[in-house]
Amino acid sequence: MKLLYHPDRDDIHLSSVLYALSDPIRLSIVAELYKAGERTCGDITVPVVKSTLSHHSRTLREAGVVRVRVQGTQRFLSLRIDDVEGRFPGLLASILNAYEASCSSDEPK
Repeated sequence: MKLLYHPDRDDIHLSSVLYALSDPIRLSIVAELYKAGERTCGDITVPVVKSTLSHHSRTLREAGVVRVRVQGTQRFLSLRIDDVEGRFPGLLASILNAYEASCSSDEPK
């Protein structure tokens, strides 16, 4: 079985994290994981095909934002909150708060 690359905490770079979170689909994946905890790829609700979801999860994994755990044929995604917060305190919470605020301001009143 092929092992998936996950950068060590010290190898997580701000530019990579910000790039990974700059895409609206990836940001929605991270927001969903933040709320719900570990999820399988099939449980993540984003409007993209499976191959595109794989691309987005790989980008998040290689940036150090998520951890992907393989169990049989399923892949489980979870946020690396401790690692990201250890490197960049408050970054993830700040970005997710801004994301949630922008989503709620988009709703019709």
